[in-house]
Amino acid sequence: MSYTINGDPVLNINFAPATVEEEIIQNVKVLLSTAKFTVPLDRGLGLEQRFVDKPINIAQTLIISEVLDAIEQYEPRVNIVSIKPIISDITGKLIAVAEVEINA
Repeated sequence: MSYTINGDPVLNINFAPATVEEEIIQNVKVLLSTAKFTVPLDRGLGLEQRFVDKPINIAQTLIISEVLDAIEQYEPRVNIVSIKPIISDITGKLIAVAEVEINA
C-alpha cells in the first residue's frame, strides 16, 4: 500500500503513534517540512534548501534530490515510489509531495 505525504508544515506531532505506519508517515512528513541545520541536536535532519531562490525548473530537480537523500538516510523503512514538487496554493512555496510504500 502506498501513502502520499506532502511537505506542508507539521502542526501537531503525535508522540505516541498507535501504529508503525502512522509513525513512519509522520517521520517522512517531518523530513519533508524541516529545513536542514534547524534541528539543534541533529543538524543534518531535513532538506538542505539548495533549491531556494533558484529558477523553478532547477529548484524542482534540486528538491527531488534532497528528498531522496533525506528519506534514504533517515527513514529506511520506506520505498520511494515518486516525488513530485508542487507550489503551495496557500503560501506560494515549493513543497515536495512523496509517494512511499512502507516495508517495515
